[in-house]
Amino acid sequence: MSKIVETTDVEVPVRVAYDQWTQFEEFPRFMDGVRSVEQLNDTTLAWNAEINGIDRSWRAEISEQEPDTVVAWHSTSGAKNDGRVSFEPIGGSRTRVTLELEVEPEGVVEKAGDALGFVQRQVEGDLRRFKEYIESRGTPTGGWRGEVEGGQVEGGHKVSEGR
Repeated sequence: MSKIVETTDVEVPVRVAYDQWTQFEEFPRFMDGVRSVEQLNDTTLAWNAEINGIDRSWRAEISEQEPDTVVAWHSTSGAKNDGRVSFEPIGGSRTRVTLELEVEPEGVVEKAGDALGFVQRQVEGDLRRFKEYIESRGTPTGGWRGEVEGGQVEGGHKVSEGR
């Protein structure tokens, strides 16, 4: 399993960056290769993506979520990946976004691509596009302000677009 850690600073307050990240169905707008993300319930996501030219689908469960701080997940079927994105206010209206991703390449093509750093560059590009996306908007397309601990939802409400 390969581990990737990438960080970017975005010129929006932590709440704006976090709220946008909770809008999983918007990921295809800034994540290259992600065709769709369907939120099945508060903690389950169905993903479809093209990875190194290969179609991949998987389900993921959000295992930890704390408003303005962290969203963590792990795959429960399909393509193996686990991740965590954290949000840290760094003064004024700036936020540091750190994405940690562990992926298990399948097959010769994916393993070769991983060895050549394709996944690393993909994550770098996705974070760069997230930065451009949220900075150009200035406001999130919505948000979810609940908490998840150990896969269990504690409270939560959806924030409508533009609040």
